[in-house]
Amino acid sequence: MPHTGSDLQTRFDAIRDALSAQPAPDERDRLKEQIIALFRDADAKVSAALTFKANVKELVERWKSLDGAPAAAASAAAASAAAASAAAAPTGFTGSGRIDHLGASTFIEKGWSKLSLGDPVGADVALRRALELAPGSNEAETLLGWAQMMQPQYDAALATFQRVLGRDPEYALAHTNVGYICLRRGLYGEAIEHLSRVIRLDLDRKATLYAHLYLGMVYREREMSDDAETFFRKALELGPNLLQSWYELGRVHWFADRRDQALAAWRSGAEANKFNPWGKRCAELLGQVEQGGAPPRTD
Repeated sequence: MPHTGSDLQTRFDAIRDALSAQPAPDERDRLKEQIIALFRDADAKVSAALTFKANVKELVERWKSLDGAPAAAASAAAASAAAASAAAAPTGFTGSGRIDHLGASTFIEKGWSKLSLGDPVGADVALRRALELAPGSNEAETLLGWAQMMQPQYDAALATFQRVLGRDPEYALAHTNVGYICLRRGLYGEAIEHLSRVIRLDLDRKATLYAHLYLGMVYREREMSDDAETFFRKALELGPNLLQSWYELGRVHWFADRRDQALAAWRSGAEANKFNPWGKRCAELLGQVEQGGAPPRTD
C-alpha cells in the first residue's frame, strides 16, 4: 500500500524527535536506515505525481485533437487539467520547500559538486533537473546561474540572477555572482558595490566567502596589490579549501615583484589538495614559472 503524505510527515516527525534526543550509536544506525527509506518513499511519491501530471497533459492533447474543438474551449480544458493534476499530487509535495528537500535537494547537491569540480556543463544539467522538481528554488536557480556564468554565458547567467533577485532582492549569492559578472565585464565600480554589500550584510557564508575572493580579483585587476592580498587572505581564513585564493594570491605577489612569495602561495595551494582543480592549477603554474615561464595576467 503506498504511503500517504500524512504518513510520510508522521515518519519525518518521529525521526526528527529521535535525533533531537541524542540517540546512542546503535540507535543512530537504525535511524539512518529509516531516513533512507523515508527519502526513497517520498521520492517515489514525487515521481508518481509528476507522471500523473504528464498523463493529464496527454488527455489535454487528445481532447484538442477532437474534430471541431474550439481553441477557447481547449484552453479551458488545459487549465482544468492543470488544476486536476495539482489536486491529484500528494498534499505537501506541490510547489513547496518539501519538494526541494525530498526531490530537488539531491540534484542541487550534485550541481554544487559539479561546480566545485570545475564541470559547469554537468552542473547545468543537474540544476535544471532540480528546478523541474522545485520550480522557483532560489538556491537551485542561483547555482544554475553560476554554472552558466562559468561556461561563460554571462547574459543568460545575469538573466537567471535577476529572476532570483526579483523574488528576493537580498539573496546574497545572486549578488555575489552578479558582482563577478561585473568584474569580468570591467565594471569594477558595480562589482565592488555588489560584493561589498554581500560582505557587509554577511547573510550567507558561501556568498560572503566568494565575495572576498571576487573582490580580491577586482583589486588584483586594478593593480591594487595590498588590497587584493587582504581579501584573498580573508577568503582563505573563511574557507581554507577555497584553493583558488592561493592561485590568485600567487598572481598578486608575482606581478608585485614578490616572486618568492608567489611561489610559496602556489606551493601551498598545490600541497593543500592535489586532486582539487585549483590545487592542480597551482601545481601546473608552479612548474611553469620554475622553468622560466610566467603566469597569465588575466584568465
